[in-house]
Amino acid sequence: MPQSVEEEVDFLRKSIRRHNRLYYVESAPEISDLEFDNLLKRLEQLEKEHPHLDRPDSPTHKVGGEPIEGFETVQHRLPMLSIDNVYNEESVLEFDQRLRKLTEIDELEYTVEYKIDGVALALIYENGTLVQGLTRGDGRNGDDITHNARTVGGVPLRLESENPPELLEVRGEAYISNTDFAQLNEVQASKGLEAFKNTRNTTSGALKLLDPKLCAARNVRFLAHGIGAHEGTGINTHIEYLSILKTWGIPPTPHVEARKGIKAVLQLCHELMENIHTLNFEVDGLVIKVNQFPLRNELGNTSKSPRWLIAYKWERYEAITKIESIEIQVGKTGTLTPVAHLTPVEIAGTTVSRSSLHNRDEIERLGVMIGDQVVVEKAGKIIPHVVRVEKHLRDGGEEVFNFPTSCPECGSDVAQDEGGVYIRCLNLTCPAQLREGLRYFASRSAMDIDGMGIKVIEQLIDANLLSSFSGVYHLKDHTDQLLELERMGTRSVENLLEGIEASKSQPLWRLLTALNIRFVGRTNSRLLEKKFGTMDVIAEQTEEALANVDEIGPITAKSVYDFFRSEFGRCMISEFRECGLNFGTPLPEPTGDENDAEEPILENKKFVVTGTLEHYTRDEIKEIILQNGGKVSGSISKNTNYLVAGENAGSKLTKAAKLGVEVIGEDQLLKMVRVDSK
Repeated sequence: MPQSVEEEVDFLRKSIRRHNRLYYVESAPEISDLEFDNLLKRLEQLEKEHPHLDRPDSPTHKVGGEPIEGFETVQHRLPMLSIDNVYNEESVLEFDQRLRKLTEIDELEYTVEYKIDGVALALIYENGTLVQGLTRGDGRNGDDITHNARTVGGVPLRLESENPPELLEVRGEAYISNTDFAQLNEVQASKGLEAFKNTRNTTSGALKLLDPKLCAARNVRFLAHGIGAHEGTGINTHIEYLSILKTWGIPPTPHVEARKGIKAVLQLCHELMENIHTLNFEVDGLVIKVNQFPLRNELGNTSKSPRWLIAYKWERYEAITKIESIEIQVGKTGTLTPVAHLTPVEIAGTTVSRSSLHNRDEIERLGVMIGDQVVVEKAGKIIPHVVRVEKHLRDGGEEVFNFPTSCPECGSDVAQDEGGVYIRCLNLTCPAQLREGLRYFASRSAMDIDGMGIKVIEQLIDANLLSSFSGVYHLKDHTDQLLELERMGTRSVENLLEGIEASKSQPLWRLLTALNIRFVGRTNSRLLEKKFGTMDVIAEQTEEALANVDEIGPITAKSVYDFFRSEFGRCMISEFRECGLNFGTPLPEPTGDENDAEEPILENKKFVVTGTLEHYTRDEIKEIILQNGGKVSGSISKNTNYLVAGENAGSKLTKAAKLGVEVIGEDQLLKMVRVDSK
């Protein structure tokens, strides 16, 4: 324990900085807000009693000093340029093509990060001490809001470094979290004041307040995403920069990753889009940046924006509606997913009446109650999700939702994933898991069994005709019972049994997909079949061998390995073997001469499929292209080799003509791959 006032002051400052870091940078607080406030109050008391111990970078100065009379306009050391926006994958591909042409590099490494819908802020540190905070302004001149920047969460008054750079301008976004915004509006309502409209305008207004104590009350936070003027940093990449900022006590934008090649970048974009619901702040897109700083310098800027980055944006639409009830759905892997039933509301031209709440932690984070008024957002093509609860609109009639402690379908025990957020039913024979698993098994993504939709599956389960995946292939022994089912006449039963029989010949990757192994979808199934050839060879692989397959990785490898060594997995594979399903074809022995291998007909050819086709569905045509080594995209670019166009092809024909992309019909494609029309 400290023995003197000086030692106690030093101890308190270190403790407060540490807890600030845990809260804002690590998102792992160790003490309550009350305990933190008590530490701060004790430090304030000691500094007041011993003024000679007060320092400008003391944590007590983050709570706000004296009001200022007005703002001073300051010229930025380096202009804060705008970012070019794009709204589709095609434009992202064109951005990459443009940079590859300028740099003459085949595959560039990019970072992808969320574009926070906040207010741009530049923080200037000299020898580790915060000396200035500036707004973007017109890009060349900004307002000096240092008095307010000092109050912002995640902005240390001094960098946590024994050897800080001489000059560092950290650029990022000031924002108010959705949770804090809901609480702010609760306070507004309690005072009889009008609610704040949105987080961005409220953040902007807070930073323009003359009294820093009022700004501090708005709970504005900061996330770093860029670098301005700097001296003595020795940093070469964006990833390295963000990592170092974190060690210095400044929180970087979360979930930033680097990927090499635009294909991997777009995959990462999709992953980040799907996880927007996990964020506690609002975003309006993604930012794609060249990772290497020297390459950025080489690419330079236009008069308006840097050439080395682009914002991949989407339109955001939102509405306020009511949560009428919450139900738990049990998925094909046993996941218990809470789904909110909403008072129907129109958002971006579609009626939204349901929204996933994803998991128990999400309900707790949002503070959702049945009867709450909530903000629901639909951004681009992303599934609508609940952004925040409008707590200030509560009338007392709301009800707490209690997450079930057992499976609502079978009553079995549930458990949370180790190190994860999802809660799962532990009963592998749970009726809900069977139902949803069979739905996926028979779907077009997997075994593609015609006539086996969810209504038929439910009837088969209710009639005790189906209790396992392999049971699908024994339905032929129960024709009489099938004919007794509702809407199952002779022709329907014949079609169903024909579809089941035909599925036995489906390629191995479809069966692998249908097995419902966690993390193994169509893409990973194809990779496994291509690498190992047969089910038996895959089953005998070690975790290490599976993880060494390109794009598989250790998590998926462990999942595959565990499945084939579980009693459940071994029984399923054995049953499918007895049913006569296609377990793949052994790979040919290597000859030592790569030229002996026959190249797939469409190898490295890129296709886009559009319009109404005559012989096959678009999904079937895409499948034929993939089976013959081709690649399929949803949008046309200069890299597209062929547009396969049917009736009512629409605007893609115009785009193809503009870019000089060859347009072919369905019959031409089938001739290329030597497939007959059906």
